[in-house]
Amino acid sequence: MATYKDLEDGLKSFLVQEQSDAHNVKTANVAKYNNIKISMSPAKSIQPHVTIRISISEATFSLRDFTKMNGGLGYEERIVLKWFGRYGIKEKLTELWASAEKVKEDK
Repeated sequence: MATYKDLEDGLKSFLVQEQSDAHNVKTANVAKYNNIKISMSPAKSIQPHVTIRISISEATFSLRDFTKMNGGLGYEERIVLKWFGRYGIKEKLTELWASAEKVKEDK
């Protein structure tokens, strides 16, 4: 099973790769991706979701169809949505949600 750290590292790599292909590669600040945080909180909402924090921006997305539930990520949001569509990402996030729900039930 994937961990939050695995997914955070994968998202960071994907963001850097996508921006390296862009015309603004010289102005891209890749250091802000060092603190990407992916989290899930079944206690906050029963709807399966994932929260992604990049620098000072944060957004929560539904695991069902990756629609935005709250917040915003600015320019990176379109890249994050593209990352959601990569092979295996939805399955890994769904596994983490099930694990987070189990922890909630055990308390």
